[in-house]
Amino acid sequence: MTTPYWVAGRPASSQDLVEVRSPHDGAIAGVTSNASAEDVERAVAAAHAVAGEFAVLPAHARAAALDHVSRRLAERADEVAALITAESGKPVKWARVEVARAVSTFRWAAEEARRFSGELQRLDTDPAAAGRLALVRRVPRGPVLGIAPFNFPLNLVAHKVAPALAVGAPIVVKPAPATPLVALLLGELLAETDLPAGSWSVLPVPNEVAGELAEDPRLPVVSFTGSGPVGYSILERVPRKHVVLELGGNAAAVVCPDWDDLDFAASRIATFAMYQGGQSCISVQRVYAHAQVHDALTQAVVAHVRKLGVGAPTDPATDVGPLINEAAARRVESWVDEAVAAGARVLTGGRRDGAVYEPTVLTDVPPGCKVVDEEVFGPVLVLEPVPTVEDAFDRVNASRFGLQAGVFTHDVRLAFRASTRLAVGGVIVGDVPSFRADQMPYGGVKESGTGREGVKAAMEDLTEQRVLVLTGLEL
Repeated sequence: MTTPYWVAGRPASSQDLVEVRSPHDGAIAGVTSNASAEDVERAVAAAHAVAGEFAVLPAHARAAALDHVSRRLAERADEVAALITAESGKPVKWARVEVARAVSTFRWAAEEARRFSGELQRLDTDPAAAGRLALVRRVPRGPVLGIAPFNFPLNLVAHKVAPALAVGAPIVVKPAPATPLVALLLGELLAETDLPAGSWSVLPVPNEVAGELAEDPRLPVVSFTGSGPVGYSILERVPRKHVVLELGGNAAAVVCPDWDDLDFAASRIATFAMYQGGQSCISVQRVYAHAQVHDALTQAVVAHVRKLGVGAPTDPATDVGPLINEAAARRVESWVDEAVAAGARVLTGGRRDGAVYEPTVLTDVPPGCKVVDEEVFGPVLVLEPVPTVEDAFDRVNASRFGLQAGVFTHDVRLAFRASTRLAVGGVIVGDVPSFRADQMPYGGVKESGTGREGVKAAMEDLTEQRVLVLTGLEL
């Protein structure tokens, strides 16, 4: 059976069939088809045509649709998690977490849709504007092209779809070619709502088609999550559009000398350096531990890493499964080999089996190695001692990325210092940089992107201010 794609809210298919296979064992997760050129045109034309109608759809109607999707995801949670695991190789324990997060993302969007109201500003603070009042509202910039990655094939699609629907912006979703099936299932749930035709489409297409979609003037907003080179190539192709980029990172954690629960820090670092095979933009890649705690922390981190279950992603005991494909695992292997050749030491791991790369901890990594400078996007952690916390902050900032950082400290003054000093989009105190609440603003600086996600922040990013001035009022 072929899973349909969705054109203006209706199922469709083409003769260009796509088999989606598990990176774990090559088993077929499902079959769909790439959207035909005619269906792509239909979807974009419908989004453009419905934009005005959808922008003024009452808030209760948009909120009801979002609430429905949230409920249906919760009802079908086991099925959805199993599909995430089947097509991406994500361990089912983490797939279940992703489904729960998507349930919350749509629920938050429904709530925000009900209260996204604008603000009043009295203008009679100046004599020339006596009797005047400004109503400042936010209106959709226009239809959105949402391009999603493979690593969170449900929740990162949700972070495109939910805010767009909440503000009344039509959206055309392009899921990752490796993981389209969960996005298509989401389309099935959206089709159960009363949203107007054209307000959403889900189109599996080859990556090269995404560039053509990005250039289409009928899609004035592009929201992209993925690799930096691809994101910046889109930005260069459409410099006059509103482009939101959620790109990569090589997230760092700083462990300060006052942190007294090293086992907790080690457990969190080990877990979130390796979860999902390290395929998260904010997985822990670098740890800078004060010299007073470094040796004990390193010992504890290695011990926790060695406890992680590596195996079949369908096994609830598995913590670390395969990378998205063997080519990705080979790249990680080559980067670790490069670091070792330059003098790095492997404390645990360092071996590949097909698409699986063992959870790996490195130390003594010389400057300039890819495992420090680039985004590994694999289960690799670099641990290094630092003489002072300020030196740790300098090391965190010595990166072209700046997504999030974690700082293990109990000192509130040091926490504020970290927030001031660290050139990142978010600082997580008392935990790893991998923490993300789906309602909070999320995004980076430097080469980690532009704009912010998180439901309310994304709603603001997809809209622009419109001012209505009323005159002759008694205020």
